[in-house]
Amino acid sequence: MLIDLTVTISVLEHMGAFKKEKMVSFGHLGTHFDVMNKEFPLSYIKRDGIAFDVSNVKDRDIKIEDIDISLVQNNMFIALHSGFIDKIPYATTEYFKNHPQLSDELIDKLLELNVSIIGIDFAGVRRGKEHTPKDQYCADRGLFIVENLCNLKELLGNKQNTTFQAHTFPIKFSDMSGLPCRVVAEV
Repeated sequence: MLIDLTVTISVLEHMGAFKKEKMVSFGHLGTHFDVMNKEFPLSYIKRDGIAFDVSNVKDRDIKIEDIDISLVQNNMFIALHSGFIDKIPYATTEYFKNHPQLSDELIDKLLELNVSIIGIDFAGVRRGKEHTPKDQYCADRGLFIVENLCNLKELLGNKQNTTFQAHTFPIKFSDMSGLPCRVVAEV
């Protein structure tokens, strides 16, 4: 079974996002990779993946303890379902400003475990002024962030975590900080 994890963008959503988020015009519209001017490795288009349900985390950063870190393996695509994109519409001010975020410790642990991709159903692993530097920090170490995933609840079913095969298809732009992409889970 294939599950499309890519958010659908209408003309209205594009215009709304463009007005609220300056980076949208530079490859950051909808579901996209923050590659921070790095080359996206072709080998990353297919990865073993694991999705974790972190939707119970409220009013604090998502931490290492919120996932079963023992299930994470080398070169994986890690997807985190917060449920945020299901509650707060994409392209709204609240979506870009008040989303969940990952703790620095969780990001560092995933880097230590040599994860290839972190996929999230919100607008960034960190908020505000920490967003771009953390994306750069990860990209410099070969870890790319894919933002604005959807349908992770469907992927998980009623489980706390589930494995899948991740297929990612970024647009082949050069010298860009973001690459719009399509992400499909095969279960």
